[in-house]
Amino acid sequence: MKGNPLFDRYAPLHAVWDEMFSGGGRVREHYDRFAAAIQDLSPEEMFRKDELAKKLFMTQGITFTVYSSGEGIEKIFPFDIIPRIMADAEWKFIESGIKQRLRALNTFLKDIYNQQFIVNDGIIPASLIYSCPNYLREMVNVPVPFDIYTHIAGIDLIRDSDGSFYVLEDNLRTPSGVSYMLENRSITYRIFPDLLPRNNVRPVRGYTDVLLRNLLWLANRQSSKPTVVLLTPGIYNSAFFEHSTLARLMGVELVEGRDLVVDNHIVYMKTTKGLKQVDVIYRRVDDEFLDPLVFRPDSMLGVPGMYSAYRKGNVAIVNAMGNGIADDKAVYPYVPKMIRYYLNEDPILKTVPTYHLEDPESRQYVFDNIERMVVKRTNESGGYGMVIGNAATEAELEGVKDEICATPRQFIAQPTISLSAAPCYVDGEVRPRRVDLRPFALYGPDGVDIVPGGLTRVALREGSLVVNSSQGGGSKDTWVVGQP
Repeated sequence: MKGNPLFDRYAPLHAVWDEMFSGGGRVREHYDRFAAAIQDLSPEEMFRKDELAKKLFMTQGITFTVYSSGEGIEKIFPFDIIPRIMADAEWKFIESGIKQRLRALNTFLKDIYNQQFIVNDGIIPASLIYSCPNYLREMVNVPVPFDIYTHIAGIDLIRDSDGSFYVLEDNLRTPSGVSYMLENRSITYRIFPDLLPRNNVRPVRGYTDVLLRNLLWLANRQSSKPTVVLLTPGIYNSAFFEHSTLARLMGVELVEGRDLVVDNHIVYMKTTKGLKQVDVIYRRVDDEFLDPLVFRPDSMLGVPGMYSAYRKGNVAIVNAMGNGIADDKAVYPYVPKMIRYYLNEDPILKTVPTYHLEDPESRQYVFDNIERMVVKRTNESGGYGMVIGNAATEAELEGVKDEICATPRQFIAQPTISLSAAPCYVDGEVRPRRVDLRPFALYGPDGVDIVPGGLTRVALREGSLVVNSSQGGGSKDTWVVGQP
């Protein structure tokens, strides 16, 4: 962008796909209108917009929690003011791939908790299923309303150096981040009030309307006004801001386990007017804490008897319990086989080559090439339990090798994928930073709905590949431009 002082010193990263600039340094077509709009912005004006965004995040309390930082609980979620922009055709490709993937994963969950055809036909080994800590035997042959297990999903996508999209991981238990997607758009409207309509950016505000519609649809009781609640672990949970935001936007009660009680296999909410029957629970509490009578007896977050109420069909729980088997990182490489097995289709989105470390040959190959690998724990999230070979010390690599040898089922390894980069406003300058994308999908009466855009997460530390907020990452607004 010659003549624009903001981008005069911007240099795309070597051998990395840049979201805004092509290999020849030209602005990509879907960024054209945005680039033209900010062409005359001075560095001082850009700085003022960045400061305004920070103040808005602060005053609106847009925060997350990091337990291990030692600097207090609440942190403002870092926000980059330069949007990540996608062409409509590009988005349609992603959308079709996610819909296909979720249909297969949902069918897999139904199958694995009922007939287990995929195991009996030798597509997935039984040992992989039964060794997963998130496979709940308590959910075997339990009827699930409308056979939908994955009501809400967040699928993490990355783009390799050739521009190809890969699914990095599936989030099917209690996916988070959608409130930041909504708030990012709100803040962008404040700092660039005229740019969104001029760029024909597709809206994201309909997410909570679709979510509420789907939740109400799940109610089993014949009532004109079913009661929906959002169950949160409480104010100290890292995503509490999101819980409170979603409850407010949907107009439903935000409750903790102590606000609910089960009587005669029916869930009630305590109110000032007495007990009120609950029809649908959008839970943000992990499986093991939901019901101390069935899972962890020391849980203070759940509700005794909730599981029995669910089994009898007296309450719907979103997402269904036991979904963790589908986003186990050791199950991830089998998703293309699921798509072919259940849907008789070729996968639309690519998956990252993945090595199971229980296999001695794969383990030895990974050990021999560990500097070029990313080693992950199969049931960790948030960037925890991950070792990036080319960024780790010799001692860290030896340590993870010892852990793998002790418990190989708990680890997988993948070659390092070069995440794409996007321009970010950092310390008064525009610099390239690595990004990923988490679109949010809602499975309901009309199939899968996906909000156009999702949450773009940013690795704000220079040279970092880790985008998680708990590891120093931030986010930016995601625009899908073009005709709806």
